[in-house]
Amino acid sequence: MRRRTVLGLGAAAGALALGGGAVAASYWRELSAIRADLAARPSAVVPTRHGDLEYAEAGQGAPLLMIHGTGGGFDQGLQFAARLPGLGYRVIAPSRFGYLRTSFPADASPEAQADAFVDLLDALGIGRIAVAGGSAGALSALAFAIRHPDRTAALLPIVPATYAPNRPPARPWSPTETRIATSVLQSDFLFWSAINAMPDTMIRTLLATDPALVHAASAEEQDRVRRILSGILPVSARAKGLVNDAGQAGDPQRMDLGAIAAPTLAISAEDDLYLTADAARHIAAGVGGARLIVYPDGGHVWVGHDADLFGAIDAFLREIGYS
Repeated sequence: MRRRTVLGLGAAAGALALGGGAVAASYWRELSAIRADLAARPSAVVPTRHGDLEYAEAGQGAPLLMIHGTGGGFDQGLQFAARLPGLGYRVIAPSRFGYLRTSFPADASPEAQADAFVDLLDALGIGRIAVAGGSAGALSALAFAIRHPDRTAALLPIVPATYAPNRPPARPWSPTETRIATSVLQSDFLFWSAINAMPDTMIRTLLATDPALVHAASAEEQDRVRRILSGILPVSARAKGLVNDAGQAGDPQRMDLGAIAAPTLAISAEDDLYLTADAARHIAAGVGGARLIVYPDGGHVWVGHDADLFGAIDAFLREIGYS
């Protein structure tokens, strides 16, 4: 989460607070519905070497691990990959460290998360699997392919918030900024207020996408983007993961791409405000035989390209014989 957004949450909350009881009633009604929907989803928890790991599944067929991005959880993973069950895949969507019911261990690195995913697959009786990682989730997807090549049938980094040469890292948060961000992220009201008071700002800063693209998109795509944004609630249940991602994705470390043997397809959009097109190109150049798709527009949540993106993933997996 960028600093301007963190500071803007307080202003948004203050503005909406002037609405008094009606605003409070609307907030509690919406948050209660979100929590009830989340609780009704059939997720489960398995023990791993790094603590509890939550996951959920959808569909039947060839298994695919869908690793969510910043602000997500198993619910975001299922939403990202919503088209895949209809194409014949068994989507397995975990919550990463610090998100929802997944533990936040002392070692919350992408490498540790990749090892926890192996424990999840062992519990499910799955050997090799296609691994997709969206945004910050691409960090642990790459780590999985590097550390566990025998378990990786394919690697699919989507808008990867991973290392790219010549891209300046974000300035690390100071201890004070970290405390402020952690405090803000514990407040579901602040986040709900921001979504309602300044949705375009949240789309630009958190989703790294030009709001004009969303306004010009189909009703279906506009709804998908709104659900990604509102799906960050309850943000208080995702705060540790969000702060952890701010450090890891804000200054991603170089990984040994040459060690990746799995068939790889990297996908991004040229106008992604997080500059993930640079990272996708770096992955494609560093992994032997990798393919690359860079859409000319769409931002960080690939507005207007959802069907094309997952259609391309399906075609790629079928081409390599994984289906």
